Formats: sequence, C-alpha cells, structure tokens
Amino acid sequence: MKKYIFILIILLLSSSLKSNTHPKREVRAAWITTAYRLDWPQTLSISPETRKKQQKELIQLLDILKAANFNTVIFQVRGRGDANYRSKWEPSSMSLTGKTNIDPGYDALQFAIEESHKRGMECHAWLVAIPSGSIKTHQQLGKASPIHKEPKTFIKFKGGWYINPASPTAKDYLGRLVEDITSNYDVDGIHFDYLRYPDGAQKSFPDQKEFKKLGNGRTLDQWRRDNITEILSHSYHLVKSIKPWVKVSSSPIGKHSDTNRYSARGWNAYETVYQDVFKWLELGIQDQVYPMMYFRGNNYYPFALDWAQQSNGRQIISGLGIYFLDPREGNWTSEEIQRQLYFVRQNNLAGHAFFRAEFLVNDTQGVYTSLKNIYYKYPALIPPMPWLDQTTPQMPQNLTLKITDDSALLNWEINSQEDEEVSFVVYKSDSFPVDTSKPENILDIYVKGVQYIYTPANPMLKYSYFAVSTIDRFGNESQAIQLSPTLDIATLK
Repeated sequence: MKKYIFILIILLLSSSLKSNTHPKREVRAAWITTAYRLDWPQTLSISPETRKKQQKELIQLLDILKAANFNTVIFQVRGRGDANYRSKWEPSSMSLTGKTNIDPGYDALQFAIEESHKRGMECHAWLVAIPSGSIKTHQQLGKASPIHKEPKTFIKFKGGWYINPASPTAKDYLGRLVEDITSNYDVDGIHFDYLRYPDGAQKSFPDQKEFKKLGNGRTLDQWRRDNITEILSHSYHLVKSIKPWVKVSSSPIGKHSDTNRYSARGWNAYETVYQDVFKWLELGIQDQVYPMMYFRGNNYYPFALDWAQQSNGRQIISGLGIYFLDPREGNWTSEEIQRQLYFVRQNNLAGHAFFRAEFLVNDTQGVYTSLKNIYYKYPALIPPMPWLDQTTPQMPQNLTLKITDDSALLNWEINSQEDEEVSFVVYKSDSFPVDTSKPENILDIYVKGVQYIYTPANPMLKYSYFAVSTIDRFGNESQAIQLSPTLDIATLK
C-alpha cells in the first residue's frame, strides 16, 4: 500500500510539473551559515581592507539571492555560545576574525539587516539555542566565558557545554539574548535552531538530579519536552512584548513523529530530541516553523503533509536539503528538489528554505538557475500573520509619474505616522488597471520611502501602467493606487 501511495504522489507531481503556478505570497528563504565560515565570510576581518572585503562578500551573496527573488535571509548570529553582533552577554565569534572575543570592527548583524532591507528582503536573526561551545573554547575565554559568569545555567555533555533546559535560569538566559537582539536591531524574525536536547540525550543526558526535584509526576520524556516548550514560550512572549511584528520561528527535526502509515525510523523531533512542535503550534508560540526536511520519497512527502495538517494556521516552510545535490554529500538529482518545490506549492505550505546558501551561490546541479528562471521567476510577498494583526494599512495617496529619457520616476504620499512601519509594493503592467493579484505584475517589493525609480534595460518599457500599495510589518497589504501615463502606450509599440 505504501508503494502505491508514493507512486500516486509522484504521478500527481509529474502532472503539476507541466502546469506550475507562481504564487503571489510565498516564503523564499536561505540559511546563511556563519559558523565555521561555511557560507560567509571567506575573508577574515583583521584590517580595514579585509573588513571591506568581508562586507563585499556578503553584499555579493545578498545580490545573488535578490536576483532570484528570494525574500527572506536567515542570518546566523549565535553559533556555539558566541555572537556575530554586539552582544551584551556573549563573546564575539571567531568566524569574523579568526579569534574568539575579538571585535571585527563593525556590527555584522546590523550590516546584514541594512543590506537585506535595501534589497527588499527580510532578515531573521538565527540563534543556535542550546549548544554553547566546546570545553576548550571556554577554558581559553576564562573569566570572559558566560559559563564562568553563570555556571548554574550550563551543563557539560559529550565534550561540550550546553544551556541546561532543566535549569530554572535557562529561559532567562536565552531570553536576554533574544531581548538584546529584538530591542537593538531592526530584525524581522528570531529564528531558533537546536532548540532541543542534544543528540544522544535519551540515555545519558545528566539531568536526573533536576528531574527528581522538578519532575512533579511527569515522565522524564514529557518533563524534557515541557522544559523546551517553556523556554520557547518565554522568548516568544518577550519578543511580542517588544516588537509584535517580529516573527518567532524554529527549525526542528524534519519528522515530527511517526505518522499513521510511515515511521520516522527512530529519528524524530518529538521522541528523540524532545521538541513538541505540534504543541508549540497549538499554543500559538510559533509564527513560522522551518522543519529540516532533508529527506526523499516516503521520508519526505508524508511528513510534509503531517506538518501542513498540524499547522494551526501558522506558516510551515519546508527546509530543503540542497547540500545533498553535491556529490560529496549525497547522490540526489535536481529532480528531487523540483518535486519537493512543487509538492510544497500544491499542498499549500507557506514556502521553501534552502540549506545552505553556498549551494545556491555555486548553482549546484543548476538549482539556482532553475529557481531564478522558472520557480522564482516573479517576486513574491511573504504571507501575512492574521493571528497577530489584520488591520489594513492606508493606501498611498497622490501618486505621480515623471518620465525621463531612461527612467520612470514614481512619487507618492503616505500618512507620516505610518512611515516607520510600512513599506510599499510597486506594480506595473501593459494594461489598465494593473491586476495586483498577479505576481508577474510585481515590479518590486518592500520598497522603503515614497519614491521609486524604474530604469528598465529597454527604455520603451518605462511607458507602462503603474500601481503602488502599502504593506505593513505584519504582511497586511492595502489596495493599490493606480496610475496610467499620459502617453498612449499603444502608439509607442
């Protein structure tokens, strides 16, 4: 029976390959890994010249993502107890300078946010939540080590330090990191990775003392799940108290638990590492979930459906393991990723996230080229968050157009009280009124300010019909104000 179900899925996917539809709303995300300098940077910041080169490398990476209509950057700011931002609590990462606790000469997170926003992309701060570095690293840090300062928050396990989920101070410690970032940076999201017990914790994690004291009649497994849920709940509500529009998300193990028909084969979020993600969704302490679905066939499709069915209206973004396209990592073909892309769209998941950015930049097996030219041919807005806010922002007013030799200059006005928390979507079409439901009519997304200069490669294209809408930080979009040029387009063709 399982074999026939999988065959049916493939047949449905094959038929959909011929009739791809481009959604107007879809998360298109890439993880940018800074740990071990896997995705960025290649150059260490040890002088003014190398600092500029390091920054240029990130600009080039973001340009590549923008050119393929990505709209979300997940930028790693905490690796293993270190920081790629000006942290009040943890030392600077060696990823930027080659040495721990050395300032790179600029604020990498601030730079990433500014450059992402210039390109109309959200920037989410990605924190590896529980792992906190090697024993050797913290010995070298000495009194500068967070473990030296707050020993009751951390615990040793298999040669490394971890935030102890059973410690009463664990949620407060992680909460301080989150509060620091949310308060001081214009991030669009807080993204938790490794918000779970470490691999191998089932049999040997040293928390028996805490369990005897704090278990309160629960099983060990349930107590551990509750510990992780409590940590997340604290951070979620803390973020919302500071900036309600900032998305809180996580990247759990790609299989939540066994389904009725398919086994997770002993590796899942719920039982193996104590992530009760369906409970998180039920409690409403997630805006987005990015399950790490780096699997194929029956190990992917049934579990993707399971996530969709348990979403509770929140956004499920399928993590796609494009690193398996590299022969050194696996033997996947590009068709594997294509089928998963279509499956996500056909089954109304909120989008895709790619691990890692390196394989997009390298265009491994043509994955980037196919995204740019086919699957992400047109821009897409990020889905709204109606569970947080459904207020429609004001429509722009007084839209004007000025045609120059090579450009079309659009100007508009907006209520000044909304300036800081809104951006704009610019549309164009050869027909009037512009149909703003069609993604092919989107010219640019998340434009800041009240002016837009359109300079097409073909100057004739500047004679178009234009429209502009307002979009707020929750994803709510206004009606668009429509404007047609005074010149007759038909006479110019």
